[in-house]
Amino acid sequence: MSYYTQHIFFCNNVRDEGKACCSQLGAGDMYRYAKDKCRNDGILGEGKIGVSESRCLGRCEHGPVAVVYPDNVWYQYIDEDDIDEIITEHLIGGNVVKRLQIK
Repeated sequence: MSYYTQHIFFCNNVRDEGKACCSQLGAGDMYRYAKDKCRNDGILGEGKIGVSESRCLGRCEHGPVAVVYPDNVWYQYIDEDDIDEIITEHLIGGNVVKRLQIK
């Protein structure tokens, strides 16, 4: 068994040369929101859900982005409502949120 059942990574890259990046679009705040929500709901940790931030995930044109493993499902999100939906529908319910999915 894997350490986590699902693991979501939030790109929080910062580009020095002024190019668009996820950190400019609120990725850090949404990462912290997701981690706190999962912790408060008792679904964070070993045998449960992992929530991590990362540097560049290479999908800057869709930013801000997150990816769920082991499903390899990519999401673009805007706000806390989108994060709530990803957590509830995908991480807990096992259903991809099609409206937020990046192909």
